Amino acid sequence: MKRGTFLLSVLALIPLGFAGRARPGFFKRAGKAFKVRAGEARFGEHFRMKGVTLNTLDIKISGTDTENDLAVFEQTGLTPNGGPPLHIHPFQDEWFYAIEGEYLFQVGEEKYRMEPGDTIFLPRNVPHAFIQLTEKGRMIVSYLPAGKMEAFFKITDGWTSQPSKDEIAKVFANHEMEVVGEPLKAE
Repeated sequence: MKRGTFLLSVLALIPLGFAGRARPGFFKRAGKAFKVRAGEARFGEHFRMKGVTLNTLDIKISGTDTENDLAVFEQTGLTPNGGPPLHIHPFQDEWFYAIEGEYLFQVGEEKYRMEPGDTIFLPRNVPHAFIQLTEKGRMIVSYLPAGKMEAFFKITDGWTSQPSKDEIAKVFANHEMEVVGEPLKAE
C-alpha cells in the first residue's frame, strides 16, 4: 500500500474511534426547542431557597432537557450579605453570569468581585463560595453536568425552619457537594 493511501485510510478511521467512545444517546438527542419567558420557570415551579440563602431559583434549562449534561437557573438574590458556605462540586463545573447587583466570589484562594455583565467559571473540585454585596441581585447559574442540583433546590425550598449546619452539610452531601468552610463575610 502506498504511504499516501495508508495515511488517508487512517485519517478516515479517526471519526469511528470517537464514535465508539461516545456515550449512548450522544448522536440521537433530538428534543424539541422550547422557550421560557422572563420571570417564569421551565416547569412553572419557583424554588425559594431557605436555610442557605433566601434566593429564588427558576429552572431555565433542566437536566431532563439535556440528558443531564446541563442545567441552567436564573437566581434572584434576595439575601444581602449572604451566600452559600464554602463548598466543592466534585463532578460539576459551574459558571455564573451577573445580571444585576454585585457579588464577591472566592474560588480556591482567589477572590473576584462580580458586577453586571461579568462571567465567572468555577471548575469542579475547587472550593468556592459567593456573597451578595447589594440589596438585590440576579445571576444566571449553570451546572455542567446538571447533577442533582434541581433536587437540591427542591429540598431547600421545602425547609420550614432554619436547618442546622449539620443538616445543611448532609443535604449538600446527598446532592454531590461537600461543605468545606463557612460562608464568605462582606469585606
